[in-house]
Amino acid sequence: MTDSKYFTTTKKGEIYELKAELNQPKMDRKKEAVKKVIAIMTVGKDVSALFPDVINCMQTDNLELKKLVYLYLMNYAKSQPDMAIMAVNTFARDCDDPNPLIRALAVRTMGCIRVDKITEYLCEPLRKCLKDEDPYVRKTAAVCVAKLHDINSTLVEDQGFLELLRDLLSDSNPMVVANAVASLSEIADASPSAVQYFEINSATINKLLTALNECTEWGQIFILDSLANYSPRDEKEAQSICERVTPRLSHANAAVVLSAVKVLMKLMEMMVQGSQFIQSLVKKLSPPLVTLLSSEPEVQYVALRNINLIVQKRPDILRNEIKAFFVKYNDPIYVKLEKLDIMIRLVSQQNIGQVLAELKEYATEVDVDFVRKSVRAIGRCAIKVEQSAEKCVTTLLDLIQNKVNYVVQEAIVVLKDIFRRYPNKYESIISTLCENLDSLDEPEAKASMIWIIGEYAERIDNADELLTTFLDGFSDENTQVQLQLLTAIVKLFLKRPTDTQELVQQVLSLATQDSDNPDLRDRGYIYWRLLSTDPAAAKEVVLAEKPLISEETDLIEPSLLDELICHISSLASVYHRPPSSFVAGKSSQKRATLPARSGAPDATPSVDTTPAADQVQQPTLSQVAGVQPAAPQPTTDSLLGDLLELGPSSGGMPPPAQPGFGGGFGGGFGDVPAQPQPQQPAVDLLGGDLSMLSTPAPAPSIGGGLIDTGSSAGGGGLNDLFSIQGALPGAGYVGPQTVLLPASKGKGLEISGTFARRQGAVFMDLTFTNRAMQAMGGFAIQFNKNSFGIAPSALQVQSPIAPNTSAQTSLQITPAAGPIQKMDPINNLQVAIKNNIDIFYFSCAIPAHVLFIESGKMDRKVFLDTWKDIPAANEVQNNVNTRGFNSDGIQNVLEANNIFTIAKRTVEGQDMLYQSLRFTNGITVLSELKLVPGNASIQLSLKTTAMDVIGIVQDIYQKILQ
Repeated sequence: MTDSKYFTTTKKGEIYELKAELNQPKMDRKKEAVKKVIAIMTVGKDVSALFPDVINCMQTDNLELKKLVYLYLMNYAKSQPDMAIMAVNTFARDCDDPNPLIRALAVRTMGCIRVDKITEYLCEPLRKCLKDEDPYVRKTAAVCVAKLHDINSTLVEDQGFLELLRDLLSDSNPMVVANAVASLSEIADASPSAVQYFEINSATINKLLTALNECTEWGQIFILDSLANYSPRDEKEAQSICERVTPRLSHANAAVVLSAVKVLMKLMEMMVQGSQFIQSLVKKLSPPLVTLLSSEPEVQYVALRNINLIVQKRPDILRNEIKAFFVKYNDPIYVKLEKLDIMIRLVSQQNIGQVLAELKEYATEVDVDFVRKSVRAIGRCAIKVEQSAEKCVTTLLDLIQNKVNYVVQEAIVVLKDIFRRYPNKYESIISTLCENLDSLDEPEAKASMIWIIGEYAERIDNADELLTTFLDGFSDENTQVQLQLLTAIVKLFLKRPTDTQELVQQVLSLATQDSDNPDLRDRGYIYWRLLSTDPAAAKEVVLAEKPLISEETDLIEPSLLDELICHISSLASVYHRPPSSFVAGKSSQKRATLPARSGAPDATPSVDTTPAADQVQQPTLSQVAGVQPAAPQPTTDSLLGDLLELGPSSGGMPPPAQPGFGGGFGGGFGDVPAQPQPQQPAVDLLGGDLSMLSTPAPAPSIGGGLIDTGSSAGGGGLNDLFSIQGALPGAGYVGPQTVLLPASKGKGLEISGTFARRQGAVFMDLTFTNRAMQAMGGFAIQFNKNSFGIAPSALQVQSPIAPNTSAQTSLQITPAAGPIQKMDPINNLQVAIKNNIDIFYFSCAIPAHVLFIESGKMDRKVFLDTWKDIPAANEVQNNVNTRGFNSDGIQNVLEANNIFTIAKRTVEGQDMLYQSLRFTNGITVLSELKLVPGNASIQLSLKTTAMDVIGIVQDIYQKILQ
């Protein structure tokens, strides 16, 4: 009978019976009892009451029984640390046992018992086992050092175990060497100070390469990973290592193959590019990578994600193996999509015919998502291989003729990109596309079709009728469609002004007067102003020649690619993200990167050479629009430093509107009539007027503002915040990060943030999340004039930010360092963020407490005199809810936020606190708090000569004390 019988016992009084059986003198009965205990423990029942009885069974020479007892001990030692000490003598005796299996078992079990009291007794037995004559004991002890280091790293370093472990790298047994490498690697990752013990040199490298051929597959992986971190002295040594690693490419284990590929990819960078040796290695790398595609789907997917990186770095490795990536009917969808992506990367003029035939076949499958990707792939082929563009267009037209709705829509999206890549070349097919207008129901397809009509409006006789059909349901369309329709009609008007004036006025009115979308309104006003002031300039801007698109846009940024190549066969290469983005503690370690290529004329340094955001020469607004700017007119109105270099500031009033277009911008971004401009308008970041920029929107639109701790975007309110950060006395209040710029408004860029005051300085803590399909970089920031003269320092964002990843930064901001203009509300801050895609604007509210200075405590006499001098009309009262603080707790919490208690007194059972605070601009606010015993709220009275700040001070009291 098998051991399954031990898992079927459900008797009552079982623990008592087992206790008796464990104390039986007969070995067989005792072994049966321990097996029952282990079975009960395995199914989750508590048998810790049997701890002393099981420990007594350790005194045996029977190896099977000893293993069972050790298994029990590892599970319950942490809950019974005092009882576990009883086993120490047995462990010490077993480490001297003549049987090497028992010695190894003892040291392994001691390493797995994570109890501090036992750890100190482990040192001497472990030292003996590291020098044991039997290799099985030594290899077990090597792993035990890593376990002990995880429990107590200082003890391991002080006792000299790292030196002993390093000596094992020269051991005669390959398994001992492999375990020593694994243990040292683990320790070096956990403790940067231990890296010095694992520095591979030319003497060590030969020992590792010798052990590589004889150890197990997992040992080979550890050794190969360590070889990937070694930098050879010269090309000859690199070639020698490559020759000894190359046989691992034929290993049956996929992890060994990928680890060997990683080593070879790194060493190839150190050799002269194009040499005979490199060409030979490239030929050897191809077959094992192709062989990985015959594994089970999960292994295939991991291999494909790694191959995707390899192809981007060295496409010549698999240039002739494109057939291996043709999709099979029974492939899972995740494998199909990865194969499709690699096919596009390998497509060339030589194999385009085969690839197009495959893609056309895929476009007739039943999986809608895969069909869409296949149609897009045809378009990518056309963009990448110019000679095959006509074949690709013909293939797309054939698919459109099938009248499958989602295929037609995807084909139109793809053809828009082809028109963009090859202007004025394939416009003859537009009539065919127009036949399918009625079937379009997806925003992207509609926007693409509208773009095509607008771009070739002069060649489409009924372009105005086609665009009018979309205009009828303008308010119900997606924002993407609305924006594209606005631009297309303006293009049509510029090309055919005589018969489309009514149409353009209609769309401009819809965009500026009937729409609540700020992006649409802004674009509408810009077009309106351009058309009303200078139609010639409008033509140059709207009809400017567009930069050509290319297939290279989806490639991983070079420095990130180099880092990911160094992490082949790890999670980083599957996620296509650096380890620092998803592994805690990795960000502080040195980032891996490939060495600079040797002898390659097109070599580029592997380090990130992107200049800092404040050093990048950014284009001016006119250059972005596609026209050359006129000579700048110097003005005295430019109060903001032009950090973003976005062009000269507006020196005065905009040109008056011309008849026929009804008013232009009206001096701002809002839907207001034109008004005379003041002598010194609020200069915005683009040189215009930001005075009408909307104040912070309610919670649903931008996350509720930076101090809206109760909004859904805020993550649960102030109570959750304190539970996370610990609302201890002396800890300043920091609001939760809220969404300031949603991805829908930022073209895939989402910005969340909050404000904090730390060590007397104000910081804007920001999280940049890239939800777009391309990397983002070149970030810069600028503030508009504000009530407190707040100005930002240089924005430091670790860029580029890869798709679906985030980067965090802490931006120091300085009050009274910039131009001042009173805002409404007083704490409104208007921000512009620029990156390599566009410039984005948002408004947020600065929480008042970050502007309270540390020197805001007043002398008692000064406080009393000031309180009397402020008129009674300037006193404002309201009730503030608290979280049950007493008067001492309120003092501590408020003082941590620079609200200082001047005096405290008790009148008729009421505690009364008199406090003062001072803003960075010198505004002083005095307060009186009345606490009623048993009441959940307090009465707050505020007095100040600057009544504009009353509201934000009341608000921050509520948020700090709630």
